[in-house]
Amino acid sequence: MRCFIVLAFASSLLVAQEADRVKQLERELKQQNRTLRDYGGLIRYGSDNTELAADPDRVIFFGDQITEYWAKFPGKSWLNRGIAGQTTDQMLIRFRQDVISLRPRAVVILAGLNDIAGLHGASTEEMILDNLTSMTELAKANGIRVVLASVTPICNCYTKSVARERWQERIVEVNELIEKYCAKSGAVFLDYFEAMADQGNLKKELTNDGIVPNEAGYAAMGRLAEKAIVEALSR
Repeated sequence: MRCFIVLAFASSLLVAQEADRVKQLERELKQQNRTLRDYGGLIRYGSDNTELAADPDRVIFFGDQITEYWAKFPGKSWLNRGIAGQTTDQMLIRFRQDVISLRPRAVVILAGLNDIAGLHGASTEEMILDNLTSMTELAKANGIRVVLASVTPICNCYTKSVARERWQERIVEVNELIEKYCAKSGAVFLDYFEAMADQGNLKKELTNDGIVPNEAGYAAMGRLAEKAIVEALSR
């Protein structure tokens, strides 16, 4: 009987893991199909943008899956314009539509992880910074205050991946470039990495998969983002 119970538990665990894997593959397929149809992601928020009323206190959170999965911000004039799977070159394509045309007071830009992962081809740290620089310059030219966030940490908490170890090294390198650029350009540097990492790894209690923050992770990010926005608007 005890052996039967163990086997039944193991079987249910495998079924659950397989279901999670299927969901992940479905998300990836959806993202790839969307990329093929519209590389810059202009369709994603195009119609939503036209229906928005003016908001003098609007702040836009602009990014990839880390931002998109953050969902909404109740009680705040914060607007989510994240698209899962996007790299910085894709974000640059839609920056005018999804940021400038909405006339926010400030924009919080979080990007670079998908570039590092080579999601749409090889990308150097300098290429990532070039795209972030272009977004920053476009925003400043249109009177929008800029908050540039560090790439968030990751971990091998739930899986063992040699690739992720290499990503971790590059995340540190990209974040150093972003911080130096902020000091030079006047953009506010939002250091998610320092607050969310433990010895370079994303704290396990802040994620359910080693990459995307969970509810506790997003709560921590929200507090940091609010301080950075206040600082940007006060300059």
